[in-house]
Amino acid sequence: MSRRKRAIALGFFDGVHIGHAELLKMTKYRAGETGAVPTVLTFDAHPDNFVKGVEVPLITSPESRVDIIRRYFGIESVVFIHFSRAVMQMPWRDFLDALLRELDATHFVVGHDFCFGWKGEGTTERLKEYCREKGIGCDVIPEVRLDGVTVSSTIIRSLLLEGDIIRANRLLGHPHSLIDTVGHGYRLGVKLGTPTINMQFSQGVLVPRHGVYVTKVFLENGEEHIAVTNIGVRPKVRQEEKVSVESYILDFSGNLYEYRVRVDFHAFLRPEKKFADISELKAQIAEDAQAARAFFS
Repeated sequence: MSRRKRAIALGFFDGVHIGHAELLKMTKYRAGETGAVPTVLTFDAHPDNFVKGVEVPLITSPESRVDIIRRYFGIESVVFIHFSRAVMQMPWRDFLDALLRELDATHFVVGHDFCFGWKGEGTTERLKEYCREKGIGCDVIPEVRLDGVTVSSTIIRSLLLEGDIIRANRLLGHPHSLIDTVGHGYRLGVKLGTPTINMQFSQGVLVPRHGVYVTKVFLENGEEHIAVTNIGVRPKVRQEEKVSVESYILDFSGNLYEYRVRVDFHAFLRPEKKFADISELKAQIAEDAQAARAFFS
């Protein structure tokens, strides 16, 4: 039995922003034309980690990338390639030959600045020429601009570090999110009557500006709740070093330990700060909760 052909979007898709969205929508369209399987081909690590020797902090973990691609664009097939030195040094034509052989590619969709293969010698022009030779389709998507700038993962990283989550979300086309398994904290929230869930950003994933955010929390059973989320070093009564993500879920009671949870970030409320005592902290939590409700009202 022959395998189904694939229409493949090629790229790293960090954050899966509105520029990436044009590639993904075109991939689904081309797949629909030919009865192919819409597929995203991406990498587990950022190519610049090897190519430039600089570790690039990711906007989204691989798990979050898959979640966004499936949830917003309906593309179930996401294929990861382990980006190694061998992959980096692969001649561009050999890379494409492997995709035709291993994935039965019948159409490629890439961005305007896409390059691949050893020393980036695989340009969009060479890709189009290769596809003409092989009799397969190819689309090169032009740059997408918003608010006077070309949308890019680099700009979004800067906005997240500044805490400008509203503008970052405009460029993403969806809320910035974190998916993690809820862990155990110090249970201070329980004592205050405002229990929190404790999460962390994966190693290698960018940590946004420390502070308090308006968020929504999505549970495995489909429930969603307004929340207030603190990113920082637990700046309550004592100073600590470890960065944590703590969400106080409004109007919720229940045990979420060891459950997978998604937190969507919607707005930056205030910087983190150290409180003089518990009563000051409780008053601030109540104020933050009121602001979160107002944001969604």
